[in-house]
Amino acid sequence: MADMPNGEQGCASPLELFNSIAAQGELVRSLKAGKASKDEIDSAVKMLLSLKMSYKAAVGEDYKADCPPGNPALGSNSGLDAAEAEEDFVDPWTVQTSSAKGIDYDKLIVRFGSSKIDKELVNRIERATGQKPHRFLRRGIFFSHRDMNQILDAYENKKPFYLYTGRGPSSEAMHVGHLIPFIFTKWLQDVFNVPLVIQMTDDEKYLWKDLTLDQAYGYAVENAKDIIACGFDINKTFIFSDLDYMGMSPGFYKNVVKIQKHVTFNQVKGIFGFTDSDSIGKISFPAIQAAPSFSNSFPQIFRDRADIQCLIPCAIDQGAQTKMSASDPNSSIFLTDTAKQIKTKVNKHAFSGGRDTVEEHRQFGGNCDVDVSFMYLTFFLEDDDKLEQIRKDYTSGDMLTGELKKTLIEVLQPLIAEHQARRKEVTDEIVKEFMTPRKLSYDFQCFCFDT
Repeated sequence: MADMPNGEQGCASPLELFNSIAAQGELVRSLKAGKASKDEIDSAVKMLLSLKMSYKAAVGEDYKADCPPGNPALGSNSGLDAAEAEEDFVDPWTVQTSSAKGIDYDKLIVRFGSSKIDKELVNRIERATGQKPHRFLRRGIFFSHRDMNQILDAYENKKPFYLYTGRGPSSEAMHVGHLIPFIFTKWLQDVFNVPLVIQMTDDEKYLWKDLTLDQAYGYAVENAKDIIACGFDINKTFIFSDLDYMGMSPGFYKNVVKIQKHVTFNQVKGIFGFTDSDSIGKISFPAIQAAPSFSNSFPQIFRDRADIQCLIPCAIDQGAQTKMSASDPNSSIFLTDTAKQIKTKVNKHAFSGGRDTVEEHRQFGGNCDVDVSFMYLTFFLEDDDKLEQIRKDYTSGDMLTGELKKTLIEVLQPLIAEHQARRKEVTDEIVKEFMTPRKLSYDFQCFCFDT
């Protein structure tokens, strides 16, 4: 039972109460399903109601299963207004915000102790690689880092590093937003000319979703085809399924066990929000996700070297209230969509920052900060000058919402059609080659491994 004595309820944080309510609700449902005794069910329900009362007292509103609290409890005498009380909520699985503009990244940087990717760092990347920075860097889409200067130091001193990113395969079809970290990772691999490992966390999705092991692994293979279609170099890229690779790699599993030994249950609960009702598989999974950041998890690539640095490109959900939700197949743009479906979805579901009437829009202009079509263009339109002109025209009222959506459609339709064409060329044999543990080839003149 997710039991929390009344005294502990009073000092628990809103998030702890929220998680306790979720766990207690699961217990009540399981007791009823298992036809437990009336007294046992009544006791569990009483505890659930008590937790909900404590939650309402702490947060000021009723518990809602799909709305985790974003900040510590604020009493009625806190002196903060409603705007200050509202906070973004971000954990590894949930991104929520009350703002139409999306997540406040500056607050996230402070909360998670990272550093902002500023103009100076972008310029250093350009100097080191001799390449124009990717649009995701130029536009602040990849906005934060930890120790990127250390990676650049290594690169400039001819010392090796590698890339690690991943994908949680929860469905057969990926949506266009899932491409963003892989587009950026592909660019990093090209300009730095380094090896890359891509973890398919099919084990995670089996633990979190209502999937069989075979389904989870099947989704991993299908998603790998979309990832390969981004253009990764087969000679420098290893894609692996956790379900497949961990059982054949002692080095990988040893690192998992080492991480598990040095992280306590309290630390995991604090970081990931686990509750006492979560399976032990969920609780131990973060160690599996951390293991690829150690080079000796891949002895076939790095010859058991444990000191090679790792750069991990990763992304969070944008979280804007107005975004085209990935959970809604009728609005999200999937990589399997036809040109007609893309057009329909953008015209029907892309939230507009325009005015109610053409006259008002011409007079007052549109709001690019909340307009979903403009947000998508910041991700997928390469031309900086054209993007800036669109921003000026829409903000001034010279460009109407219909014209902005038409521009986005003209960008997305060929992008997805070209991706689909490349994916058709990815055979099962190619996937197998990418997913076979093997030595990778890279420029030894640039990166000399000491023996």
